[in-house]
Amino acid sequence: MKIAIIGSGGREHALAWKLAQSVGQKNIFCLPGNGGTWNNVSIAPNDFQAIETFCLDEGIELIVVGPEDPLANGVVDFFKNKKVRVFGPDQRAAQLESSKIFAKKFMKKYGVATADFWLLEDGDDIEQVIEQLGGQLVIKYDGLAAGKGVFVCNSTAEAYTALEELKRRYGDTAPFFIEQKFSGQELSIIGITDGKTVKLLSPSQDHKPVFDGDKGPNTGGMGAYCPVPVCTEQVLKQVQEQIVLPTLKGLQAEKLDYHGVLYFGLMLTDRGPQLLEYNVRFGDPETEVILPALKSDLLTLIEASLEEKLDTVSVEKNDGYFVDVVLASGGYPGAYEKGKIITGLDQVGEETLIFHAGTRKENGQIVTAGGRVLNVVAHAPTLEQAIERVYTEVEKIHFDRMYYRKDIGKKGLRQ
Repeated sequence: MKIAIIGSGGREHALAWKLAQSVGQKNIFCLPGNGGTWNNVSIAPNDFQAIETFCLDEGIELIVVGPEDPLANGVVDFFKNKKVRVFGPDQRAAQLESSKIFAKKFMKKYGVATADFWLLEDGDDIEQVIEQLGGQLVIKYDGLAAGKGVFVCNSTAEAYTALEELKRRYGDTAPFFIEQKFSGQELSIIGITDGKTVKLLSPSQDHKPVFDGDKGPNTGGMGAYCPVPVCTEQVLKQVQEQIVLPTLKGLQAEKLDYHGVLYFGLMLTDRGPQLLEYNVRFGDPETEVILPALKSDLLTLIEASLEEKLDTVSVEKNDGYFVDVVLASGGYPGAYEKGKIITGLDQVGEETLIFHAGTRKENGQIVTAGGRVLNVVAHAPTLEQAIERVYTEVEKIHFDRMYYRKDIGKKGLRQ
């Protein structure tokens, strides 16, 4: 089987690596890919007509979508009743990520454990809500924002400043809502679904703020690890009963066409696990640890999803812990320079995984081409050993103004 992977980041490199174990590298094509992937084809992820032409010419049988934009723009709908299958939800179901308001209404309707929220369309006086909550709230932009449309506030002054920033970024009429703020450990639980069954992969924990200690502005993610010690069997049982099963009930009741990845972004609070958000695709950088942790064949799970036979397959996981440290360009998530030569990639250990994100090949060298440049992933029997191993490997790699967090996975040690 020939497979096309849409996207160009670390997540897509990890997907290519994992699926190549099933069909071989020669049968994996990356659209457009990056400096670490192979069989790259320079086609934009939202150019569905060009993707179709390439797939038909090359004999591609399956498309695996990495980023959210093509799903939100209807790539699954475009390929319905055509010769190529697409792994992912259709455009209507993808609203669970592309519209946070749609998602919150869905959660409320089907009894998913989540924070209270206030919508402008409900006639609420936003200033009154801000004052009522004492500024202890979260403001969320409705649409896709690459993880940067969420403003966590600790005072009324911060809340009003966040409102101004939201309007500056997205316009005076940008749709948004206010959400009750919880405190606790965040958790990513990613599953594969056929709309009737969800098979969960290893729980993981992302690190979004750019600086150590979760300080500074949010990024797309500075690293991740799995499994997560705080996610006990009891927590998983609560997640299943209070979040996963009600979500499945909603998918079926709304007749949503969903054959793909379902991502539950959670917070563990004193009220139990609460759902912060859905994503409708693999997370990044979570994918870079949960796929190495997945012992089962990913293609088997994908085909079971597409054929609505997920209830007949099981998910096996590898032992030990996996830690991913993102190497970023200096200045990210703000302005940064590209084209920096990367050295030391040939020095890392054989068991270390390097998933490229913002890289390209130039004159026989690998150079930086994005904010998040590389994912360095190590595996060890214990979390402490995995952390020590990954940072030993990170020190072998260099490029001008390279930046990374020094504390990825350490909150897991405290748990």
